[in-house]
Amino acid sequence: MRGHIVKRGKDSYSIVLSLGADPVTGKRKRQWVSVKGDSKTAQKRLTELLRQLDTGTFVKPDKTSLGDYFERWLEDYARANLSPRTAQGYAQIFHTYAIPALGHLTLTQLRPQHLQNYYSERLNDGLSAMTVMHHAMVIHKALQTAVKWGLLNHNLADAVELPRPKRTEMQIWDEHEMATFLEAAQPHPLYPLFYISLFTGMRRSEVLGLRWSDVDLMLGQVSVNRALHVLKGGQVFFSSPKTAKGRRTIALPPSATLLLKRHWEKQVSERLLVGSRVASDSPVFSDINGDPLRPDTVTHAWTKLVRQTGLKYIRLHDARHTHASLLLKQGVHPKVAQERLGHATISTTLDIYSHVAPGMQEAAAVRFDEALATVYNNERGKGAD
Repeated sequence: MRGHIVKRGKDSYSIVLSLGADPVTGKRKRQWVSVKGDSKTAQKRLTELLRQLDTGTFVKPDKTSLGDYFERWLEDYARANLSPRTAQGYAQIFHTYAIPALGHLTLTQLRPQHLQNYYSERLNDGLSAMTVMHHAMVIHKALQTAVKWGLLNHNLADAVELPRPKRTEMQIWDEHEMATFLEAAQPHPLYPLFYISLFTGMRRSEVLGLRWSDVDLMLGQVSVNRALHVLKGGQVFFSSPKTAKGRRTIALPPSATLLLKRHWEKQVSERLLVGSRVASDSPVFSDINGDPLRPDTVTHAWTKLVRQTGLKYIRLHDARHTHASLLLKQGVHPKVAQERLGHATISTTLDIYSHVAPGMQEAAAVRFDEALATVYNNERGKGAD
């Protein structure tokens, strides 16, 4: 008999599986699996386990708690394979939310319903659907590793329905608002940084990661080779772009090239006053001592300046969205926008900036009509001759 059920109590059963003979001792190997519920539940579990034995997906029950596994995963996988900032973010999710809620379960006790309840409870706690989806992504990744390590036979997170985040309306400036902001920002020490952000669509981390060796003032372009991040303890580190598309060269408009040239000259003069110099690996945007600027400092300055202008408030990250939206509205091909922004695929660009599509479609329809009308009128003219 490959497996049978033994009643243990009022609502408790044990399934006994025959795993064949031990190749060394010759003794028969058995695996006991506890099941809570009625006889139908036990029979269903037995059928499932026998199917796993037949397909080679059976995994011996592991008494490791989910909390211990998550800690092990963070140490052995996340810290070894992910950037310090990403690993730190994952650790915060597990330590603050997932381990307190799910850590008491063993890996083999975990069921999709546990995860479904976890996501629902996080929503009830006030977390956004987007944040809960991020939790789900991290937990799915950890459980997928458990499958690879032979601790689970399949990823239970695949069976869970995730909340759909609401798409919020993107906040951007039009040409006039952008010009108004830049006019007001000219006296500010971070004016060059804000200008480059608006005129290139680079992320804050990418702008802060720029070195003078990444800038070509002759050709009028900057190369994105790294990004600056700060961990919670204040440690600064640089990371390479996650994708090949993220490592890119962005053409500068003439005004931005001229601005960077003046910024270079000013930086050289200021460093001479404190007895230092600007090297090729010096940050383009730094403090008086040549140290990289802190992201929070830059964001705070942006927020304060925007509010002083009285303009519609947009985040510093929305400078990137403003750049892309204005490009597309001016008829620039989406492929060019994709390359400037560093998106992995053009579909990502089109999905994010779908709000621009109606105006683009109307303009395309008019241009198509005009092109056809020109040809049609020329043909009619030939016929009249």
